[in-house]
Amino acid sequence: MYLNFLLPLMVAFVFVASGCSTPQASKAWPEKQPLGSQLRSFEPPTLPSMQSEADEALSEKPKDVITLRDSLAFALLKNPRLRAFAWEIRAREAHVLQAGLLPNPDVSIEIENVEGSGAFKGTDVAETTLQLGQLIELGGKRLKRVKVASLERSLAGWDYETVRIVTLTEVTKTFIDVLAAQERLKLAEELVTLAERAFSAASERVGAGKTPPIDETKAKVELSVNRIELGRAEKNLVSARKRLATFWGSLEPEFKMAEGDLGLIKMIPPASQLRKMISQNPDIARWNTELERFRAAVDLERAGRVPDLTVAGGVRRLSETDDSAIVLGVSMPLMIFNRNQGAYQEARFNLAKALEQQKAEELLIVAKLADGYRDLSTAYAEATALKSDVIPGAKQAFETAREGYLQGKFGYLEVLDAQRVLFKTKEKYIDALAAYHKASANVERLIGASLDAVDALTIQVTGDK
Repeated sequence: MYLNFLLPLMVAFVFVASGCSTPQASKAWPEKQPLGSQLRSFEPPTLPSMQSEADEALSEKPKDVITLRDSLAFALLKNPRLRAFAWEIRAREAHVLQAGLLPNPDVSIEIENVEGSGAFKGTDVAETTLQLGQLIELGGKRLKRVKVASLERSLAGWDYETVRIVTLTEVTKTFIDVLAAQERLKLAEELVTLAERAFSAASERVGAGKTPPIDETKAKVELSVNRIELGRAEKNLVSARKRLATFWGSLEPEFKMAEGDLGLIKMIPPASQLRKMISQNPDIARWNTELERFRAAVDLERAGRVPDLTVAGGVRRLSETDDSAIVLGVSMPLMIFNRNQGAYQEARFNLAKALEQQKAEELLIVAKLADGYRDLSTAYAEATALKSDVIPGAKQAFETAREGYLQGKFGYLEVLDAQRVLFKTKEKYIDALAAYHKASANVERLIGASLDAVDALTIQVTGDK
């Protein structure tokens, strides 16, 4: 009999409380910024039970020869830090779902006038009340709460995008370290080969009595020093390869060699042209969503000043007369002491703070871009100068000194000095090229796009390295 009363009441409560359908969280993946947008990155499944399917990409292994694109692709799919931010997006989607759910109804049972004295002894005159209550949120709290949660989900997408671009930048710079280490190893091997030839030539000339024995000793010392440098270059390459492999979660590199052209450089676009592109930087682009979230938080706390209603209804049975009656009730808190005034002011202050943080972030990015552009310009100028002027002169001086030594015109010290100058110059050239590519990666990180997207002339610096 109670159900005949409660079921219509329950339907009425749910209908009144729902007001409108529960908003659903968007499952669309955040849109990528231009930098690296052509590469697929890890996207978790929409349900935790499907996690094993998301790990299928982990089975692919690097090849013996790896390119920059391969390195970036592996990192975007397997980097643990990036994957953690991807799961945060799914967690925020679940938070949106939770924010839109209706409060659960309350059911209560109350028995009065039992086990007393006199006429109220026992349960003969007991009054039993079965009641269903439902909290009804007023002021649009639920929709405002969902809006805040949805914007937080969007901000999680921006956090993911920031980490994605940072990962692209760091992988690129580490890949450049590997390429540079490979070039330095080649240079060290070439230097050892030349030192061995010089030692053989000095030994022959000393044996023939054309030069003093001290030349052979100097050549042997130089050969030993160069072999030590070769061993150091080999260790540096191993270390660089290991650092690169950690970006996709490997403790040991499975590739044997990195393939790329360290000498490929591009003429630098004007600084003013790059300055116009910083709006694509996720650290700046996110602020529209960030400010919208703070404004939504202000609206939510303002709605918190509106009291909610609790509507209740049920049925009461009077044991003495065996009669039943419907019980209805409405309650609401009196907003006397707590009118949510503190939370509302806090939300407004947080909005004011966010407006200042936006300005500070933009100024910081502009300053970083200026520094990055300076580093890029310096490295470009140094690389081109070393290639076009310094290396050819050092090479010519070394060839002249070596031929003169074989003809008895110069001493071994002149040959040794010329050789050291040449190889130090080549080493500086490798350093300048690495610095250029790293600075280029940093600038691309700041503008959120590849420099290929900027109108610039691509040139090839060719020749000896």
